[in-house]
Amino acid sequence: MISRRLFLAAGSGVLLALAFPDPHWGTLGWIALAPLLAVALDASPLGAFAYGFLAGLLFFGITLRWLYGFFRGYGAMSVPIAAGVLGLMVAILAGFIATYALCARAMKRSGTGWALAASPFFWVGLELLRTHMPAIGFPWNLLGYSVSARLGLVQLVTLTGIYGLSFVVAGYNALLVWAWRERRRKPLAVWAAVTVVLAIVVLFGDRLVPDPAARYTAHLIQLNLRPEAIYPADWEQRSAPQLDALGRMTIAAGRSSPGLVIWPEAPAPFSLEDPQFAARAASIARASQSYFLLGVDEWRYPPGGPPQASNSAVMLDPAGRRVFAYDKIHLVPFGEYVPWRRWLFFARRLTGDIGDFAPGTVRAVGRLPGGTFSVFICYEAIFPGEIRQFADRGAGLLVNISDDGWYGQSEALEQHLNMARVRAVENRRWLLRATNTGLTAVIDPYGRFRARLSPNQRAVLTTGYDFRSERTLYARWGDWWAWLCLVVGVAALAWNIARRSEP
Repeated sequence: MISRRLFLAAGSGVLLALAFPDPHWGTLGWIALAPLLAVALDASPLGAFAYGFLAGLLFFGITLRWLYGFFRGYGAMSVPIAAGVLGLMVAILAGFIATYALCARAMKRSGTGWALAASPFFWVGLELLRTHMPAIGFPWNLLGYSVSARLGLVQLVTLTGIYGLSFVVAGYNALLVWAWRERRRKPLAVWAAVTVVLAIVVLFGDRLVPDPAARYTAHLIQLNLRPEAIYPADWEQRSAPQLDALGRMTIAAGRSSPGLVIWPEAPAPFSLEDPQFAARAASIARASQSYFLLGVDEWRYPPGGPPQASNSAVMLDPAGRRVFAYDKIHLVPFGEYVPWRRWLFFARRLTGDIGDFAPGTVRAVGRLPGGTFSVFICYEAIFPGEIRQFADRGAGLLVNISDDGWYGQSEALEQHLNMARVRAVENRRWLLRATNTGLTAVIDPYGRFRARLSPNQRAVLTTGYDFRSERTLYARWGDWWAWLCLVVGVAALAWNIARRSEP
């Protein structure tokens, strides 16, 4: 019996992993939680937690295995430290799925039906907590992303954010367990009816999604520069030939259709405080006759303190003048800074020379001919509640610049793009996504890929875009649905405890 339950719990973790890129067999998301939920309901509380932990270890261990290479490269960690940090991270994240299984098991005291009905609230509430963990919140591959490729279905996120889609998938898994356990006419009929409705939305909903027109032109430059953990002081001089080639490519693209040209998050020591690079950037803006948005390292020199670097985006106008800047607010833990550095004394040098960026504080909104825009950088794309604030502050266009070269050829490239795509739908905004090595793409406000480049090539993606002014419910109210689920989940557990303590 125990071996069968272990097999089913492990199966949940593997099925859930397969629902995400790669291979992104999203259909598996609709059934992946059911085996775990079924065994958790029939286990002891400790057993339910253990089965959930096993499923979580497999899910996060498989889908996040690329982090080892990231820690080794971007974080400049040694082999044992990188493996240890990855193992610790996977274990912490697995704890959330273990807690989900434990909560469902606890609710069984009030009946299996109550436990299954409450389970999607537990799942979403825990996803919210995973997002908001102090310093190391990591909402990578939330359940809703497994099915977000379907245009008809993903439109729900304009109301609830990605958490609403997670709720639907978790709820369907609970419904499946209910129908399987009861095996009576009513549960089976309800399951069949819900399945038919979802199938119609998934299979035919795409046809009802509008196809908006694009009035403006952007040129996204995929630089394809090799990322390095440490750059020599003469890197720019050594790289002058390829930087010249990139400049010519950018200028030619801008001149062909003046508008907006975008370079990705700085994949090298680009800084406008370097006179040579500043002159190069201004020359590109003037010669391309376009607005030039690019990622750079900005340096500040506070009085009496050490210099501070920020991971930033800067835009120059067609005259080469600086007209916009944004400093990345949500930095990468163990990549751009070490969280809890005071207490983690052993980790103070984990991130080498690039581990001490200073976070920005302002969600900047800039202006282009035709409308307003905002930029978010790399890792920030996975935080829905933060990106929606740009739209709420008036940004009519979203631009995401990223250097995903540290992900190598791993599935992280598609996973990252998959999550960024949902930000466009949540806020009903065009999304221009420029990356160093891929995946560069343009996404319309309904989640449709308008154009994309293959990874690991130096190329220009010329595409149309537009500005939007409406604010979705999600842009205005944020994670209201996730917070509601958390409140309902806590209330359900409190009611369950109170009910069982009654004489």
